[in-house]
This record gives sequence, C-alpha cells and structure tokens, in this order.
Amino acid sequence: MPVLDSVISVLYYGMTAFFAFILGRNLWKTRDPQEAVLCSVILIPFVLRILRVK
Repeated sequence: MPVLDSVISVLYYGMTAFFAFILGRNLWKTRDPQEAVLCSVILIPFVLRILRVK
C-alpha cells in the first residue's frame, strides 16, 4: 500500500507541475494584461501545491 501512495503522489505532483508549466508558458507569451493577471491568479495554487504549501 505505501508503494501505491507514493505512485499516486508522484503522478499528482507531475500533473500539477505540467499544468503549472503550461500556465506559466501562457503567461510568458501573452500580451494582454488582463489575461496575464488571470493566468497569474490561476497559477498561484499550482505553484503552492508544487512547493507543498497548502
């Protein structure tokens, strides 16, 4: 059972890092200030999850 927990945790953090990367890339490429703020607000929870801060 501990192995399954570890696998699920690694997949969860990998998925979170993937979405954070996509949002960060979108934030970097956008020129619209409103879209940049929106991406930043959406990106914050993903970064906090990667850093394991809840």
